[in-house]
Amino acid sequence: MPTIPIFSTLFGTSSAFNTNKNTMTSFPDQRTPDEWRAVLSPEQFRILREKGTEPPSSGKYNKHYPSQGTYACAGCGAPLYKAQHKFSSGCGWPAYFDSIPGAVVRHEDRSHGMLRTEIVCANCGGHLGHVFKGEGFPTPTDERHCVNSVSLTFREEEEGGAREGEGKAG
Repeated sequence: MPTIPIFSTLFGTSSAFNTNKNTMTSFPDQRTPDEWRAVLSPEQFRILREKGTEPPSSGKYNKHYPSQGTYACAGCGAPLYKAQHKFSSGCGWPAYFDSIPGAVVRHEDRSHGMLRTEIVCANCGGHLGHVFKGEGFPTPTDERHCVNSVSLTFREEEEGGAREGEGKAG
C-alpha cells in the first residue's frame, strides 16, 4: 500500500486566498465573497473560497462508491468527476484518478512550507484539494486527486439521464 503523507497543518485556512479572485486564472463564475456567503454554508465558504481543508475521514463522500453518477462543485454545480474516476486510497478524503476534461484547473501551491499542486473548479475557482502523483496506486494515471467532500455534491445517474442527488449552492 502506498504511503500517504498527512500533515496536521493542512486543516487550516490559507490567509493568502480570501476571495474568488486568482492571479493566474479568470473564472466564468465571478461572484463576490458576499454573494458566495449568501449561497454557501460557513464550512463550504471556508473550504471553497478560503482554501481550507476538512479533517480526514470526516467527509460524507470519503467512503461513497456509487457505480454511476457525477460529482459536481458544491459552489457552482459544474461537473468535476465521474463515479468511475473514484478509488479507495485510504487517505481520509475522496480520491479520484482523473477529472472530467477541462473541469479542474491546477495551480502551484507553496503554502505550509511545501510544494503541492492545488486543484480548483474551472468554472468558479472553488478550492477542491490537491493532486499527488507517483504514489503507486494501480490507477490509469498514477495520480490521486485528494478532494474535500465539502467541495462536492453528487448526482446519481438513472436510466435516461442524471438525477439530482444533492442540492447545489447558487
